[in-house]
Amino acid sequence: MSATPATSDFKARLADAGVKAAVLADALPYITAFSGKIVVIKYGGNALAGTTGEDPLELFAADVVLMRAVGMYPVVVHGGGPQITELMKRLGKESTFVDGLRVTDAETVDIVRMALVGKVNREIVSALNRHGSYAVGLSGEDAGLIRVEQRDPKLGFVGDVSAIDPTIVHRLIAEDLIPVIATVGTDETGQAYNINADTVAGAIAAALAAEKLVYLTDVAGVYERWPDEESLISRIDIEGLHQLMESGALSEGMIPKIDSCINAIQGGVRSAHILDGRLPHALLLEFFTREGVGTMVMA
Repeated sequence: MSATPATSDFKARLADAGVKAAVLADALPYITAFSGKIVVIKYGGNALAGTTGEDPLELFAADVVLMRAVGMYPVVVHGGGPQITELMKRLGKESTFVDGLRVTDAETVDIVRMALVGKVNREIVSALNRHGSYAVGLSGEDAGLIRVEQRDPKLGFVGDVSAIDPTIVHRLIAEDLIPVIATVGTDETGQAYNINADTVAGAIAAALAAEKLVYLTDVAGVYERWPDEESLISRIDIEGLHQLMESGALSEGMIPKIDSCINAIQGGVRSAHILDGRLPHALLLEFFTREGVGTMVMA
């Protein structure tokens, strides 16, 4: 009895499976290289809002859990500026900014905690845990993780990072869990402060001696001539970043990320990456493909 010829549909599925197998094979060297390494991922509020046709948070969660499943130790640090602003509007309070920083009085700092710890943090933890019992949410207030000093009295409860105690994060990593950190910190009296999430991510990455620091934001990376898309920089060193900052080529929102990248690398982090968090599977493309996406910063 002769064999039945394979249908065109079967051949198409087989070809698709072959492509997927090739992708996995190509990713193997990168999976091996990063296994056992800590990676700090800053997930910005703008990336969380997303603009793709798919749910950006679900895609992000799947990527992070896959990273953990292949032996990496992701640590998620998140902001939530748009979410804070939205909650303030709902509560009838207007946001005021000075030099790009949100003026944070006693009422506003409580709203910041509600938005970051009570809403954004829980959404990220829940998305991760839909793929298994991996994620644990915490804030800089927990176990003295993030200590701050007041930046300027006219800004109210806006702080700068003075110290990071990564003990609680190391404990969670040792239990094979994924820490998800909301960027609220405290001073020596226990007063809560709103702090820049980009700065916090860099400080935590340095304190953990992370292999990589990744920023997921709403732009494709660092541009030599913003907003000219053709000027996207794929790789740059610290000296090059200093030159860009001195030239005034960087947008205001990019400067805290660049400062944080520089400080993190000088603090021992091997590399930093700035990616478009709205791009489906941006993390996997950056970590597990030769081409990568976004901008990589090296020493």
